[in-house]
Amino acid sequence: MFSFNKYGKILLWGVVALTALFVIGNLYSLYFKPTYAMGQNNNGNVMVLLVVGLILGGALTYLVTQLNKKAKKEIKESSHTVIESIRKVFKVVCAEGQFSELYNYEETKKIFHFIPSTKKALVIIKAKVLVGYDFEKLSWEIDELSRKLKIINFPEPEILSIEPDYKYYNMEENIFNLFSREDLSKIQQNGKKQVEQAAIGSDLPKIAAEQMRTILTEVLQTHKWNLEDSYKITSPPQKMEENE
Repeated sequence: MFSFNKYGKILLWGVVALTALFVIGNLYSLYFKPTYAMGQNNNGNVMVLLVVGLILGGALTYLVTQLNKKAKKEIKESSHTVIESIRKVFKVVCAEGQFSELYNYEETKKIFHFIPSTKKALVIIKAKVLVGYDFEKLSWEIDELSRKLKIINFPEPEILSIEPDYKYYNMEENIFNLFSREDLSKIQQNGKKQVEQAAIGSDLPKIAAEQMRTILTEVLQTHKWNLEDSYKITSPPQKMEENE
């Protein structure tokens, strides 16, 4: 069904009114037009035709508009969800960061090996990054007599999730070099990698390590235990530089 806005209704009103006038005028001329003497004024009949046409046009417009409002929309949706795998994990989020990345994509190819054709895209990526620990990688020793927990190996803080939102600006393409779905997918993947590298090089790993030391210490002290070798809960700067 048609959806009528303000200007659409005005246009429809005019079209219906003119159509009604045309039909009524023809019917009047064929069947009801009286015979007048030469020079007799028939302006009154014309006015009557105009008024009747406007009334009929308004009535028809109102009727069509009401029918459009009452029309039932039929929307069909379908969804199929498949659970691929479920497993238990023990991951703890210790730091959260909000990032805005400006990613510029440009690709040039040569048509017939000499005519350059370039497509460009400017993408702003806003992402929430969660950094924490996977406790499956943790190993420790427990001394129940002295009520001590000694850390043997503590995993490095890692990015547990990235929730990006992409907004495209200033996309330029031409008929010989159009953006494909693969191009857009590659842009999103590369932009997400940039956010990941920015998060790794930020203070988030350091904040996550400090938060984890505080949590473990306070939890153990609450149960009158002590934490040994807490210095192993850290984010080695050498590792961070290598990831950059």
